[in-house]
Amino acid sequence: MPPSDSDKFLPKLVQNQYARMALHAGGIMVSLVMYGLLQERIMQQPYYDQDDTSKTWPLYFKSSAYLVLNNRMVAVFIAIVMMWLRSEDMKNRAPIHKFALVSLSNTIATFCQYEALKYVSFPTQTLGKCGKIIPVMILGMSLSGKKYTWKEFFVALLVSAGCALFVLTGDIADHKEKSDTMYGLLLMVVYLFSDGFTSTLQEKLFRGTEMSTYNQMFYVNICSATISLATLVFSGEFASSMEFSTKHPDFLANSLFLSLTSTGGQVVILMTIKEFGALFFATVMTVRQVISIILSCLIYLHPLTTGQWVSAALVFGAIYYKDTQMRRAHGHSHGGGGHSHASTPSESAASDRIPLESIRVEPR
Repeated sequence: MPPSDSDKFLPKLVQNQYARMALHAGGIMVSLVMYGLLQERIMQQPYYDQDDTSKTWPLYFKSSAYLVLNNRMVAVFIAIVMMWLRSEDMKNRAPIHKFALVSLSNTIATFCQYEALKYVSFPTQTLGKCGKIIPVMILGMSLSGKKYTWKEFFVALLVSAGCALFVLTGDIADHKEKSDTMYGLLLMVVYLFSDGFTSTLQEKLFRGTEMSTYNQMFYVNICSATISLATLVFSGEFASSMEFSTKHPDFLANSLFLSLTSTGGQVVILMTIKEFGALFFATVMTVRQVISIILSCLIYLHPLTTGQWVSAALVFGAIYYKDTQMRRAHGHSHGGGGHSHASTPSESAASDRIPLESIRVEPR
């Protein structure tokens, strides 16, 4: 297997397959945490005009579409710089409509995710956040011809159910209960499959062509920027958002840091999908719910409930079982003699049906 985009940036110490998995998973989680903090600062904290020295009139920025447009444009610029530094050809490695399809499915998933929060209960929201693995497996089978055994589906179900139980058996008193509506449930289903379709199609683009991370990043973000710009223009928010940016330099600085964080997260996510597949990425995003709560409890000295300990053991036990099964299978292949041989970790990660089989995500 040729070295991945991240190989040349990693020391030999982390050339091990499992070390790279941990590094990619950690990079995704750190970038998402940083993005969330910066986004909260921009959307929820007040800004003031430069002549309002007494800070009497707080102003709030409301256009999320404008932030998305900034994120996309910075990502396009970074992708151009990286392709130039790496002497890559900027020619699109796949038809433009396929990049546009990735962008459109991602836009649909984002809209449905936030819109569904208005119409479903907290338990249903949790199931949605933790239920990404199964749709990715189904889409992988239908779009990429992958094959999974019933044991692999069972492990995926255990991980998803364990993550959902971990959240629901914690302190959820602050969440006001609301009833589910058919519209909200439909939005959750569309969100899950649109989100899974995005990463599955990204993986398929990598597998079907000699496409670099930055080539895909460039063309997908060009398409996404076009969608964001059209949204801003038709909603009438573009002029007012530009005016807000020019009047508040601190907002401009915050939005730039947000865009850089978003771009860094995109790079790590695309590298992860390219090397380990959409299923590994979906599993990281699911297990992240558990790890983030565990870290929060450690930092703020909040005890875990009994249900959380049991469900955490279920999640990591299922992942450890699958990893053990893979190692055992490789051991039998090595000991069988003849012409059979076990795949190396790199070969396993590159194959069409392995991603879940080589997962080991541990709390950091």
